Amino acid sequence: MNIIGNLEWRYATKKFSDQKVSMEDVNKILEAINLSASSAGLQPYRVFVIENSPLRKELAVGSFNSQISQSSHLLVFAAFETVTLSHIETYLANIASERGIPVEALADFKAALTGGLLSRTDKENFDWAARQAYIALGTALIAAAELKIDSTPMEGFDAEKFDTLLHLKEQGLKSVVALSLGYRDADGDTFAKLKKVRLPLSDLVTFVN
Repeated sequence: MNIIGNLEWRYATKKFSDQKVSMEDVNKILEAINLSASSAGLQPYRVFVIENSPLRKELAVGSFNSQISQSSHLLVFAAFETVTLSHIETYLANIASERGIPVEALADFKAALTGGLLSRTDKENFDWAARQAYIALGTALIAAAELKIDSTPMEGFDAEKFDTLLHLKEQGLKSVVALSLGYRDADGDTFAKLKKVRLPLSDLVTFVN
């Protein structure tokens, strides 16, 4: 594994080639997303994978992000607009099943989750859920780089259009960020040849002893 080298290699790809990403590799990225850090492990978001070219073109209309239509696959991260008791109970049932314990053994955890989450407003919980989705996005970016798959994270899209075309509202979800996957057009994308520029670590990081 050469994570630093692969992160130096990656950039926000501006132009994609016609080469498709294999479903095997897409699934590896999705597995990484599923294993991403998540507050309390609740994963209050869902990921939609759009390979359908006409749908991606329709989603791209009105956006300055041509990568939406150019990419091999488009991942849309959508956060729950509210967190409900049903979400919590479904999560606890999954824990009990996976760990082979009675759900009653999780009573204290349930009390902590319900007390902490259900006492907040829907907006507070949506904002929290959206931040969780961004953590997953970061994991996806790193996983794609490890596989030498190009990617572009994007906010510049019509969220209302995405929500409508992907039928997110009916699922209590709202799109928050998208990630295009594919392979760079090394000749057509001038950014592919530019050196990556970041702050010196001494400017970015402060050690507090």
